[in-house]
Amino acid sequence: MIEKVNPSHPDKLADRIAGAVVDLVYAMERDPKVSVEVLIGHGRCHVVMESSVFLAEERVAEIVRRIGGDVAPDIQIVPQDGFLAGNQKNGLRCGDNGIFRGVPLTEEQKRLSRIARSIYARYPYDGKYILNGDELILCQSHVRTAALRALFPQARINPLGDWTGGTDVDTGATNRKLGSDMADSVTGGGLHGKDLSKADVSVNIYAFLKAQRTGRPVELCCAIGDERVDGKPYGQIVEEAGAYIASIGGFEKLAEWGLF
Repeated sequence: MIEKVNPSHPDKLADRIAGAVVDLVYAMERDPKVSVEVLIGHGRCHVVMESSVFLAEERVAEIVRRIGGDVAPDIQIVPQDGFLAGNQKNGLRCGDNGIFRGVPLTEEQKRLSRIARSIYARYPYDGKYILNGDELILCQSHVRTAALRALFPQARINPLGDWTGGTDVDTGATNRKLGSDMADSVTGGGLHGKDLSKADVSVNIYAFLKAQRTGRPVELCCAIGDERVDGKPYGQIVEEAGAYIASIGGFEKLAEWGLF
C-alpha cells in the first residue's frame, strides 16, 4: 500500500519552494548552512528560514511567485544560530540527531510512481494517488472523471466528484508528505528545505540509496557533531547525498517527487 502526491499538491509546492531557496543559497556559497520552512495557502505564503548566507527577501519572493503563483509572500530570514554554526567550524560533522531507515522499494511502489508521473504529464495539477494491491485510487483535480476513466477503467476515480484543488482549496507545508517521498524509508527527519550538513537530508538519502543497492533494509542513528556514520566519515555521506541531488538537478527537483 502506498500513496503518491504530485508536484502541484500544496504540500509539494511548499517543498519545492523550500528546495528552490536551498538551491539559490548553494549558488551563492559552496557549503552554506540553511533551513527553510514554508506554509502556503489561500493567497499567502509564509517562509521562515535561518541562513549563513545573506539573502535579500525579494530573491525568495521571486521563487514563491514562480512556484506558488499569485500569493502574497511573508518572509522572515534570520542568521543561523551561532552555536550550531560552530559545530562545523573545524570540519564537516553531523548536523543533527536522528534515526534513519532505508528500505528497498517494492514493485507496487515503483508502479504507483510510474502511474503518478504519467497522469501528471497529461494533467499538471494538484493530485494524489493510492495503490493497494489491485486497488487503484486516483484523485486528480482539473480533469473530468470520464477522461481519467478512459485511461484507467478499473480505478476508483475522484470518489466525491470533479474538483479544482490547489492552494485556494488546501494549505501546504514543508515535509508533510514524507511517505509519498520515501515510501517505507520514511523517518522522523524532514527531507526538504535544508543544506547537506543536516542528517535529515544526507543520512536519509544515503540510507535510502544503500537499501536500493543492497536490497536490504538499513537502520542508522547519529548524534549532532558525530564525525562518522555507518562507519564512514560524515563528509563521505554528505558527498554521496550531494552527488545524488546534483544528478537529478538540485533540491527543487528532489522536492518534486521525493526519492522515487
